[in-house]
Amino acid sequence: MGIKVAKFGGSSVADGIQLTKTKQIIDHDPDRKYIVVSAPGKRYEGDNKITDLLYLCKTHIDHNLPYDQIFQVVADRYMAVELNLGIDVDLPKYLDEIRANLRKNPSADYVASRGEYLNAILVAAFLGYDFVDTAGLIKFDHKGKILIDETDKALREELSKHERAVLPGFYGSTPDGNIKTFSRGGSDITGALVARAINADIYENWTDVSGFLMADPRIVKNPKQIESISYKELRELSYMGASVLHEDAIYPARMANVPINIRNTNKPKDPGTMITAEDCAQAGQNNDRIITGIAGSKDFTVVALYKNMMSSERGFVRRILGILDDFDINFEHLPSGIDTVSVVMSNKALGDRLDEVIEAFRQRLQPDSIDVFENMALIATVGHRMSYRPGVSAKLFKALGDAKVNIRMIDQGSSEMNIIVGVENKDFEKAIKAIYNTFVEEE
Repeated sequence: MGIKVAKFGGSSVADGIQLTKTKQIIDHDPDRKYIVVSAPGKRYEGDNKITDLLYLCKTHIDHNLPYDQIFQVVADRYMAVELNLGIDVDLPKYLDEIRANLRKNPSADYVASRGEYLNAILVAAFLGYDFVDTAGLIKFDHKGKILIDETDKALREELSKHERAVLPGFYGSTPDGNIKTFSRGGSDITGALVARAINADIYENWTDVSGFLMADPRIVKNPKQIESISYKELRELSYMGASVLHEDAIYPARMANVPINIRNTNKPKDPGTMITAEDCAQAGQNNDRIITGIAGSKDFTVVALYKNMMSSERGFVRRILGILDDFDINFEHLPSGIDTVSVVMSNKALGDRLDEVIEAFRQRLQPDSIDVFENMALIATVGHRMSYRPGVSAKLFKALGDAKVNIRMIDQGSSEMNIIVGVENKDFEKAIKAIYNTFVEEE
């Protein structure tokens, strides 16, 4: 016997049909004692997520436009669920309270959070669990930064009073009592915080996919599933564009060494992907696969700086970082040689300031030359076992060479857990297919 925290995403709680599946999953395992829910998602193509409708309400309020019909659509969704599932929670009372607050022009965070709030009330009644509001338990400072230790203490103290409970994801509150939300997808973080607070044996994250895939299925046809992945590997893949779990949800669970299991509500018998502190080699599992996954993103710009005797010039890289800080631009990678250093920036972060950044580099660094490579894509090949196998880099470069993909940049992490290559945007999909076919299909 143990304790499991189960978080159900928007697709898992979109309507009465999905909620019935959710209840069956929870009832099947009595260890699933603490449930975190998102707001209802889309029920079909062309449908609206509840959170999107609530943000639209707020936009209308801010522009002095009628919003009653939009909110009525939201209310109708919940009332239909209450009716279809035979729940009796006096929903009109909660809806009237929210309507009254909408007339006071509340914050966007408050308005958006009501999706999770109402859903958690309904789900708690449907399951026969206690409803525990996360306002006052998930704690943010005045600047909106999550207070991990204070949150952990508040959740632990409150949940010790409830044998079973349903909590709304996505939001908490600041010291003055105002509602504060995470970024979109933040219910994942709530689930991880709850799992840490109660020292759960496992944190299950139920969604509409059966875990992580080794590559993007829009690029690689029927990619294999990742059965087990370490926190570090997941961090690398998430950073490079793989998306199933909110990136920040890894941190609280990792701190408490709580395994995360990504599961599919529509295919509950699928084992999903297990995320643990150790990679399969360290855990003693028999897995001959060299790589764990491949992920990447398009639209980067690389500024390559050359200066003779750069390695002897103290503070050169520090001045590069100072210039980026002045422009409030994060760099993605900084591969370097004896007399060269390349600054990799996303086009989104760079915006229309490329010429200004180059001019600042020229004036403050006085390089011998500056080369700019635009329309670049970055691809990360990730896996702990790569460091135990000789010839991995050679195999990767040969695969890209055979596919006639020109490598414009190479950067290998110090942990030897990833190899990142830069290619032109036009070669992005071809490169991922070549790497996947070489390391996965040929095994």
